[in-house]
Amino acid sequence: MYNDENNLYNYTYRKDGSELSHQRETVRPAGQPGPQGPELEGKPVKKNRLGLKITALALSCALLGGAAGGGAVWAASRYGGRGSEINVSSRPAAQVALRSVDGKTAMSDAEVYAANVNSVVSIRTSATSGYNFYGQPVQTASAGSGFVLSADGYILTNYHVVKGAETVTVTMYNGDEFSAQYIGGEEDYDIAVIKVEAESLQPVTLGDSATLNVGDHVLAIGNPLGELTFSMSGGMVSCVDRAINVDGTPFNMIQTDTSINPGNSGGPLFNEYGEVVGIVSAKYSQSSNGTTVEGLGFAIPMNDVFSMVKDIMTNGYVSNRAYLGATVWGLTEGTAAQYHYDITSGAFISYVEPDSAAARAGLKMGDVITKVDGTDIKSVEDLNLAKKKYSAGDAATLEVYRPDGTVTVEITWGAAPKEEQAQDQPQQYPGSGNNNSGSGNGGYYGNPFEDLFRYFYR
Repeated sequence: MYNDENNLYNYTYRKDGSELSHQRETVRPAGQPGPQGPELEGKPVKKNRLGLKITALALSCALLGGAAGGGAVWAASRYGGRGSEINVSSRPAAQVALRSVDGKTAMSDAEVYAANVNSVVSIRTSATSGYNFYGQPVQTASAGSGFVLSADGYILTNYHVVKGAETVTVTMYNGDEFSAQYIGGEEDYDIAVIKVEAESLQPVTLGDSATLNVGDHVLAIGNPLGELTFSMSGGMVSCVDRAINVDGTPFNMIQTDTSINPGNSGGPLFNEYGEVVGIVSAKYSQSSNGTTVEGLGFAIPMNDVFSMVKDIMTNGYVSNRAYLGATVWGLTEGTAAQYHYDITSGAFISYVEPDSAAARAGLKMGDVITKVDGTDIKSVEDLNLAKKKYSAGDAATLEVYRPDGTVTVEITWGAAPKEEQAQDQPQQYPGSGNNNSGSGNGGYYGNPFEDLFRYFYR
């Protein structure tokens, strides 16, 4: 039964699917109050049997004719001589082909979803964020997304989704739930690997993010708001190799207008072949003047983190991350004036570790790195972003400013000492607390661009 606010429309259906032709009409004495809505005339309706026969014949012919033409026409007349026709399609429901991802065959959106939804997971975390007035622990909860890397239970997500978590629960599309173990992660790249004890899971197929072009169609599957689980949204690639800065950490991102919301973090971004080309990570929600904006989402390119993901799965941390072996500051006008430098921007070296890559390259305190393989370096963020393109053992050419002149230095990037990375990447869950805000929605705040970019926990 459907009733609008004025009770003008009533639809009643019998359990067998047939409709009531009309409601019983009664004659009320003058002045007696009746039901809400239009009143019926105070006289019985004379049945027009000839009209009903004609209507039945017309309905039979319309149904037969419509079926032959691929559609059906419904005709009905409540009163003889007055009829309405409604076109009803007879097209059967489309069957979605369950295709395998082969990297060669373009797939429809529905096929991409069907092929991958069993590889996407919902992630729920809990943590103790402090203690209340009575000394009782205050628990916080948050949610994100992830996707299956291997049949034996390795799952990739964002570092910020599990950072500070004490418990992590993974839910599959079929409803199966697992407690997950933190394997390792890399905060500077916002990736983390967790593992569940399961067998025969369906892993995704990773694609080549370098093949993406602006305008390519992409899809995201995740858990917006932590409640609308396994939702898919679609859009296009708005930009490739977009440099953004979050809380002082530079990222190279795929920009997309695909709908991304809290809870999508850590989920996969698919190309039209059903391959994962990115990890959904952030969205641009507000401009510097406070104007709300839409359609600016960001995903980490798979090519940027693939080798690190394999390293984490094997070693529990990123063992081949490029490492300079020096303490670096951003050069300011004050520092430049103090040292009587002719430049006011760059990466200022304040300390060089003994027997490090920097030391072996001949770098020393007071040097200012201004270029890395031709890329301008104006800040520490620029240096960190440039360094992300290299692995331990890779070579690079640095342009270095010194008071007595600019020099060119050849460097072979080192690897961070294992004990140092182990401190940063604990084998339990990263951090003893959760950096969620009081609302439980959490995120990274306070970046140099007035909180324009935000990571999402919910």
